[in-house]
Amino acid sequence: MENVVSLVKVSKNYVLGKTIVHALQHVSLQIARGDFITIAGPSGSGKTTLLNLIGCVDVATSGQVVINGNDTHDLKERQLTELRLNTIGFIFQSFNLVSVLSVYQNVEFPLLLQGRLSVEERKSRVMDLLKKVGIDNHSKHRPNELSGGQRQRVAIARALVTRPKIVLADEPTANLDSKTGETIIDLMKEMNELEKTTFIFSTHDARVMAHAKTIVNIADGRIVGSMSSPARKIAAKKSPAKKSFGKSEKKSPSRPVKISK
Repeated sequence: MENVVSLVKVSKNYVLGKTIVHALQHVSLQIARGDFITIAGPSGSGKTTLLNLIGCVDVATSGQVVINGNDTHDLKERQLTELRLNTIGFIFQSFNLVSVLSVYQNVEFPLLLQGRLSVEERKSRVMDLLKKVGIDNHSKHRPNELSGGQRQRVAIARALVTRPKIVLADEPTANLDSKTGETIIDLMKEMNELEKTTFIFSTHDARVMAHAKTIVNIADGRIVGSMSSPARKIAAKKSPAKKSFGKSEKKSPSRPVKISK
């Protein structure tokens, strides 16, 4: 199975005054194309730092980060920008929609930055995605006219409109009620199956973890273990008190994440 993300002995340090904060320590991780995984851990464990390195919005202090075959250490800032634009989609817990733009314009914006498609091609792609996420009837609305769940649907469409290889979602359900959060996760799983896009979540919400094919656990900047969906099913039988978040559904075979120690 082809890996779309490869991290080898990656560390990330931040200097705060006279203190060095070890946000990540010797992390090695391989993620296969088309996977749907969760990076799980408490606040301050290094989840967001890990996503930032995969998303090329930060650089590692040491180690190797390879995204879709590109070693980020060898890339200049412009090349990193192009990699983010063409290979990676982002979904934020605060949505990060442009308030003065309509739903349609928010989703179209990354395509304008790419500058590859004609007006007709952009319209076709944007409206197709808005229909898939169930928000096409609100294409002329502005973000402040939408509910939280509707805004997150727009954010998902915007993340997918460039047809990225990877979508990074940082606490995507944190600002949503449980029912809406369930719907959003189901929608992302559906898009994962349709588009074969790799989804990587950062969360400490157990309800979100129940939907992942693989869970990678992180604590104190280190990966401390992983669990694929078959193992979680066995664990669930042993612990009947733990309930799954969302509707029952057919799951595709899991693609375990490889962790090098």
